[in-house]
Formats: sequence, C-alpha cells, structure tokens
Amino acid sequence: MAVVSKKIPVPDRVKVRTALLSVSDKTGIIELAQALNDMGVRLLSTGGTHKAIAAAGLPVTDVSEVTGFPEIMDGRVKTLHPNVHGGLLAIRDDAEHVAAMKAHGIDAIDLSVINLYPFEAVRAAGGDYPTTVENIDIGGPAMIRASAKNHAYVTVLTDPSDYPALLEALKADDCQTTYALRQQFAAKAFARTAAYDAVISNWFAEALSIDMPQYRAIGGSLKETMRYGENPHQSAGFYLTGDQRPGVATATLLQGKQLSYNNINDTDAAFELVAEFPPEQGPACAIIKHANPCGVATGSSLVEAYQRALACDSISAFGGIIALNQTLDAETAHEIVKLFTEVIIAPSVTDEAKAIIAAKPNLRLLTTGALPDPRARGIVAKTVSGGLLVQSRDNVMVEDLELKVVTKRAPTATELEDMKFAFKIAKHVKSNAVIYAKNGQTAGIGAGQMSRVDSARIAALKAEDAAKALGLAEPLTKGSAVASEAFYPFADGLLAAIAAGATAVIQPGGSMRDADVIAAADEHGVAMVFTGIRHFRH
Repeated sequence: MAVVSKKIPVPDRVKVRTALLSVSDKTGIIELAQALNDMGVRLLSTGGTHKAIAAAGLPVTDVSEVTGFPEIMDGRVKTLHPNVHGGLLAIRDDAEHVAAMKAHGIDAIDLSVINLYPFEAVRAAGGDYPTTVENIDIGGPAMIRASAKNHAYVTVLTDPSDYPALLEALKADDCQTTYALRQQFAAKAFARTAAYDAVISNWFAEALSIDMPQYRAIGGSLKETMRYGENPHQSAGFYLTGDQRPGVATATLLQGKQLSYNNINDTDAAFELVAEFPPEQGPACAIIKHANPCGVATGSSLVEAYQRALACDSISAFGGIIALNQTLDAETAHEIVKLFTEVIIAPSVTDEAKAIIAAKPNLRLLTTGALPDPRARGIVAKTVSGGLLVQSRDNVMVEDLELKVVTKRAPTATELEDMKFAFKIAKHVKSNAVIYAKNGQTAGIGAGQMSRVDSARIAALKAEDAAKALGLAEPLTKGSAVASEAFYPFADGLLAAIAAGATAVIQPGGSMRDADVIAAADEHGVAMVFTGIRHFRH
C-alpha cells in the first residue's frame, strides 16, 4: 500500500458520505446532486449553486451553516474557513487530526465538486480590468488544491465531463471510490488550477506590458487526443490556451476527419501567412506543405489567386493545405477539388461551395469567422531540453517599414510592390529563405537550406519546372523581385538570384560585406532596398 505522512496506510476505498458542491459552470450539477442524494450523500453548497440545488427540491446545507459565518464581501469570503478546509485536509486515520476535528466540531468532507470563475471566458471576451480581476477565483482553487492534496481520503472533481465516471464508480461499489480513481481526479485537479493560474499570470503580463516576467506559465485544456504526433511512434494531444486569435484552434470543422498533428501545424502556418493580405485589398491564397509555402498569390478573384498560387509548384501542392483570405465560393471550390488536398481553411464558405467540397468527404474544411491580426501582440514558445524558449510574435509588416534604397537604380513601382509581396512571404518561410515574386505571385520559393545560395538556386529550379509544366517560354523569375529574409553575407547569393532573372532585391541589410553586395547589384543594374528588419524562422 502507498503511505502518507507519519507512515499511515492509505485506504483503497473511501465511502462518500458528505459532498461539497460549488460550481460556476452548472452543467449537470442538478443531475449529479440528485444522484448523490439518492445514494444518501449529505450535500453542502455555496451561493448560486446552493440556490440551484435547493430550487430543484433537493436537501442541501449552505456552507455558512457549517462555518457559522455568512458569505461576505460580495461572496469573496465564504469557504476560506477551518470548518471547510479542515474537513478537506484532515487525515482520517491520524489520531491527532481526528482529535482536532472533534475538538473544533469539524466534519469530514469526502467529495468536492468545484469548477472555477470563468476567468478565461471573461478575458477572451475582452473584459475591462476590474471585471477581469473580479473573475479571479480564490476560494475555488484553494478548495481544489486542498482536496487534491488529501486525495488519500477526498475525491475531487473539476470538470462536468467527469460526473458520469464518478457516479458509475459510486453506484458500482456501495458509494465508494478507489484510491486509483482519486489519484486520477487529483492529478487533473492540480493541472486545472495550474492552467487557470497560467492564464491569469499571462493576462497580468499583457496588461502591464511585461514582456518577460520572472516566472512564465503556459497552460491549456485538452481539446483532443490525436492518433499520433509528427510520426506514428509519437503520442500527441491538441491543447487550447484560451487565446481567441482566429485560426485552427478556434475554427469550426465543417467536414472531414480529425486533423492530425501535422495538419494542425501546417494549417496554422497557412492561415497566419494568408492573413498578411487584408481581404479588403483583394483575394489571396496560400498553399502550404510541411509548414512552408509552395505557392502564394493574389488575384482579381479568389479562383484566380488559387490558380496562380498553384502554378508556382503544383507538384508540391499535392496533399497540401490551402488558406484563403476571403469567403470560399463555388468556382474556387470546384477548382480546389481537382487536386488532392488535406485541408482548406477560410473565414467563411458559401453553401454552394460547401456542397462541392462535400463530394470529397475526407477533405477537411475549416471556417474561422475572421482573419488573425498580423500586427497583434502575442507570444510563441518552443521547448528545449530543460527549458522553454519564449518570444514575442513576429508582428512586423513590411508596409510599416521605412525601406531604404541602397543602389544607384531605384525600383520601379511594380518592382517595389513585388518586393513587398515577396518579403511578406519570406516572413513565413523556414530559414534560409529566398522568394522570387512577380506581379503578386510567387515564382519560386527556396526554404530551409543551410546556404542562402542553395535556397536561391532551389527556388530558381522550381521556377523552371513550373514554367515547363505551364508551357511558358521562360520561368517567372525572369524580371522578378527577390526577397531574402536575412542579409546576404556575401554577394554570391545575390548573384545566384540575378542569374535566375531577378531585377530587384529586398533584404534586411546589416552584413559586414553590404558594400560588396551593393556593388554587385549596381554592376548588374539591379535595384535593391534594405528593410532593417530580418525574419528568421527556425
């Protein structure tokens, strides 16, 4: 048997005689109270929960009768009392604890059913500062933690979805719970309060503009257990942080099977990229494969944007993710279903388009209601061995930058637009990244190479392949603008882009050899601008 302090054996089964019910989310609470009452369990409750149970005609004792003290301060103080916490924390097989309970008139509480003030919901709804603070639960977490600590004797529930499992166990075993079950519920209880406190602490950091607080907690609630992770031998789960940023986590799945780990990762990358293009400025489409874009384009219509994005690399697009910045219409849907696609994500979809997509039942269709704001603040995190890397979201947009022309020739208006377009894409391509663009369409994308020269060459090769597939006389890199997400350390990467046909270059600048790179551009009559900002993406 397991042991507690003072080497007291832990009982396997504990009979539930008294239950404390105090919930903000009252889903299923009346049914639970009724079932517990039918099994002879004494019910204690607080505030609104007490009123609801009493209104259902069930016998229930108000906690104020147990504490001998009324609820005060608008309910802020009601359960923080020795008669409550003593009843939860007492070790029932410890003679000293039992004597203390008897001396102070404390009754044991065997079951606590508690969920918390809806802080996450209030925060997500944009509640003002005082309202948000008022929804920080104090008594709830204290009771949950007390119950979970004393799980040797107390069963604690924090989630209405666990009510059926509890009742099944009680009905099967003379109103008793096993130690294994109490352990499971206790583990979930501590995770719940940890996630709750994480949301609160991160809200404070945001509200007070503290970029890197001394302690950083990141929590979430399990949305679904996945079949596997990046590979079949890895387990995985999808957790929600409560952030209401439009995207894959908040989207509605209209059709298709469960998204995989890789689907979710790629769909997030696709939608964040396409959000760089405001819908009021025209249709845009991004096609993603393995978290990298294989084609991005704008167009006079959504279907044209899709076709132009597909033209960049139709081979890699097979089995990819398609993100759209406007409502998916029937014409675009008809074109998309011609190619095997894993996921489509868009702000909305017409009924006609929905019917067309339905013909492909395995194709996942997600709608988000809106696009994420590329300029919004936020954090991104990555685990490393023994630590957590946290940084602010890369919310810089090229339209907000003061571009510096560094060559003798300034870019034309068309070249400048293609430069900006390409640099937007570069922000979302794994480093080293080189992107050729022409007339609002990617011509070639080189991603994730150890050498920037290799990225430039790979992108050019892809452009040549695309030209052959489309029957073009020359690849779209001829007369294109090229973007590098980080500076050129040598002129060789620039020369590779020029050899592919680029006539204009956008890059951060800042290399020790900028002068050499600028001289090479001038020698070939190429226009180049510096952004002063890089977009590394690892």
